[in-house]
Amino acid sequence: MSFLLRDASNADIPAIADIYRESVLNGVASYEIVPPSEAEMAQRFAAIVSQYPYIAAIGTDGALLGYAYASAFRTRPAYRWLVEDSIYLAPQARGHGIGKALLAELIIRCTTLGFRQMAAVIGGASPASIALHRTAGFEEVGLMKGTGYKHGRWLDTMFMQRVLGEGMSTDPDPSAYPGTLFTG
Repeated sequence: MSFLLRDASNADIPAIADIYRESVLNGVASYEIVPPSEAEMAQRFAAIVSQYPYIAAIGTDGALLGYAYASAFRTRPAYRWLVEDSIYLAPQARGHGIGKALLAELIIRCTTLGFRQMAAVIGGASPASIALHRTAGFEEVGLMKGTGYKHGRWLDTMFMQRVLGEGMSTDPDPSAYPGTLFTG
């Protein structure tokens, strides 16, 4: 399956909402039960894209096949060098290397922005998502059992982590942080 990666835009919101809706209704990557509206997804997009990379995978027909973004892992100031990744794919796009390409690009962009660590919080401890992250250099750092209940079953959550750039080998330059979330 051929595709290209580009920055996601407001024009992608309807397709982003559709992909996420399918994941909420049928998957365990998200612990949401009711899919958010397109308007809510637009608000979430605006909040994320103002500070973090948000990438779209586009098929040769122009359709959105998937998307990935980084966001704050937690909002306390000491966490500002750590981002969390999120990746969602349309059902027909799964298993074609699109998730791997999105994650690789997200890692590059977050490293370039000066972030030092990336975390993956994998709902349902999905074996496919764990394998994807392991291939990208993530290590398992913890498993929380029974953290969610969805589709009639208890779900575990896997935490994985990857060093970006210099990681913990040097002190970060606080003036180099690109976002505004942690100022003050």
